[in-house]
Amino acid sequence: MLVLLLATTFSSFAQDNADFKPSGKLWGYAFGDYAFKQHGDTVGGGAGRGGSNQYSNVAVNQSLFQLRRVYLGYDYDISKKFSAQFLLAAEDDFASGDLLANGKFSPYVKLANIRWKNLFKGSDLVFGLQPTPAFATTSEPVWAYRSIERTIMDIRRTSSYDLGISLQGHLPKDDNFSYTLMVSNGTGAKPETDQFKWFWGDVNYKFLNKKLIVDLYSDYNRLSLVSGWKHDRSTQKLFVAYTVPKFTIGVEAFVNNLRGDEIATRTVGKTLDTITTKSMGVSVFARGKIYKDVLGFFVRYDNYNPSLNNDNGTYSSYKTLTSQYNPNTKEQFFTVGLDYTPIKNVHIMPNIWYNAYNNAGTTDLGDNNKAHDMVYRLTFYYIYGK
Repeated sequence: MLVLLLATTFSSFAQDNADFKPSGKLWGYAFGDYAFKQHGDTVGGGAGRGGSNQYSNVAVNQSLFQLRRVYLGYDYDISKKFSAQFLLAAEDDFASGDLLANGKFSPYVKLANIRWKNLFKGSDLVFGLQPTPAFATTSEPVWAYRSIERTIMDIRRTSSYDLGISLQGHLPKDDNFSYTLMVSNGTGAKPETDQFKWFWGDVNYKFLNKKLIVDLYSDYNRLSLVSGWKHDRSTQKLFVAYTVPKFTIGVEAFVNNLRGDEIATRTVGKTLDTITTKSMGVSVFARGKIYKDVLGFFVRYDNYNPSLNNDNGTYSSYKTLTSQYNPNTKEQFFTVGLDYTPIKNVHIMPNIWYNAYNNAGTTDLGDNNKAHDMVYRLTFYYIYGK
């Protein structure tokens, strides 16, 4: 029966591909800046706040030319039913840049997957290194300025890609509704290191002739199996955007629960408790056209609170096992700029990058409780092969 089924399937594939010619396409993009850091948390970023941000470890008054991302990808249509995707990436940031020991760029395999199209009507099966539904397929394309800054969830290092398997598609008779269900390692481009898997889910619907987008997202990842220690993370996100040809406005809000991930020191007795890190972030943005397709604008504001459940009356200090969710520092991010497009796929963007810090818990930073990083930039972004 199995042999008969396979023979029938391959016969069907052969008939479908009788007039099909395999083909591929090379593509890529790059972005970088000339940047000047006018103000910092402390000179040289000595306070250590904003460790996941682009300019936390850049000294005040330093200027630099930098390439922050270079992509080289290849998409190949194997048949009418199967396609493959491959992407090499080199991404340089001062927090966790992809650099060799001598400081040079080190490209790595970011995407490598195969897609079985229409496994059943309206839905594809994807296996391999692929984009996750956290934001890479929803809020990031709508924000449209990854060349300026990551989305608010990306700043917290929820992965935009991972190695696993996913089912993604839309309703057979309604492409306004789409979904993605995914199971993956949770390690990005790195090999699996534990027995846990990351579970992802995303659904979205387009209203008002696809002008209004409403997206709901959730994920779950177990972090430890130590007896008596409930250690896991889960995230819920809502993304809403209204987009028309002349302008787009959007809001992205998430809540992240890292259960059993925070070590809190009691004010009385100095004993240690393991508690839950509950953080929340909200991002509001707008972008649009000023003059045809030649000149546009973008503006965005983020508010991030890592410690919704911290009680300073009970605890004197907090530490977390997940570095991207430092429970001691609230952050407020702001950017604004212009987008000059002299020709399609070439962008020149003067912009301001600003991130403010405020201690959320009791720390030893003293007078440095409130400070900010301010960077002036001229960003270049170009796309090729598309």
